[in-house]
Amino acid sequence: MKIGILSDTHDLLRPEVITALQGCESILHAGDISSPGILDRLSQIAPVKAVRGNNEKGGTESLPLFLDFELAGLRVFMTHKKKDLPKDCSAYGLMICGHSHQYAEAWAGHTLLLNPGSCGPRRFHQPITLAILETDGQDLCVTRVDIPHTPKETAPKIESGNIKAQIELVMKETQKGRGPKEIAQRSGLDPALTEQIARLYVTHPGVTADGIMTKMGL
Repeated sequence: MKIGILSDTHDLLRPEVITALQGCESILHAGDISSPGILDRLSQIAPVKAVRGNNEKGGTESLPLFLDFELAGLRVFMTHKKKDLPKDCSAYGLMICGHSHQYAEAWAGHTLLLNPGSCGPRRFHQPITLAILETDGQDLCVTRVDIPHTPKETAPKIESGNIKAQIELVMKETQKGRGPKEIAQRSGLDPALTEQIARLYVTHPGVTADGIMTKMGL
């Protein structure tokens, strides 16, 4: 069975992603869909199972936090954040999460732990990825699919100097109720960079500057 696994589309379904998913018999989406239209389009390719991320709207916020199901002879657990995966993975053949926008795969005994990365809007220098899994119910073969980005999607420029200080400045200004555009204008920061820092800060309550740096891959 051929299974398409993706996450963090954030209301963007790229034509290249649709092409990569052709021939899949099932599609699994690990959250941050942000629009039911994404699921509608994916369901035209193959049956879809999806979980709720932390950036949902328009109906996708009613999706379950996690799914525990059988597929192609595999027991699968899927959730958006890695911290919500079961600590004991021995009952599963496949465990899936998203959220970090960073592709990762690892084995824990007979269990494949997989994060397909993000194939939605590009964040900083991170690649645009998804995964294709093929299985007969016993052996698993996973392929990372990298989607090329257009020149317009080059990573936002990080100004020279102390990036942590820039992040802390954006966090402080956001606390005062200022929007990313105003912060960028007042501080002379790159608008795209400021927008992404502010979004990370707002959507991850309690996150620190170091935490934002980690999510940015810095």
